[in-house]
Amino acid sequence: MQVLVRDNNVDQAMKALKKKLQREGVFREMKLRNFYEKPSEKRAREKAEAIRRARKLARKRAQREAGIGRK
Repeated sequence: MQVLVRDNNVDQAMKALKKKLQREGVFREMKLRNFYEKPSEKRAREKAEAIRRARKLARKRAQREAGIGRK
């Protein structure tokens, strides 16, 4: 991962780096790896995350379809 520092503005570069790391899920991964997670808990968590993602996608798709229908 690479972030350019322009005009010696390190604060702006740090902000951009943090945003990229957040988007990639690095902070979340670090938090999860801090403690041991049982395989059964990991499966349950991943299944719940998948369900959450599917619902979010369906909700966005429904909003998009409803928005197109109005125009």
